[in-house]
Amino acid sequence: MHMLLVITGGVLLLGVFALFGKLWGGDVAGITTAAKVFVPVWLAVALVNMWIGVAKAGYTVAQELPILLVVFAVPAVIAGLVAWQLTRG
Repeated sequence: MHMLLVITGGVLLLGVFALFGKLWGGDVAGITTAAKVFVPVWLAVALVNMWIGVAKAGYTVAQELPILLVVFAVPAVIAGLVAWQLTRG
């Protein structure tokens, strides 16, 4: 359940980035740039989530790595698809 909440939070954060990209950029290029900037920010958030799982919850790094992959990949892939769709047309 926690993993689903973190992924949902990532998708919502992508929406916030896209909104600010639209507000500051004023066009599709601003949203595309925001989606690209989101990916490293989301990686940092996912790594912090992993660190909390290891340091505070008592999981091992080996147990947390697959979770890190899924938690990072789902919103990052959505961001990539958004950027790709917007540059296509």
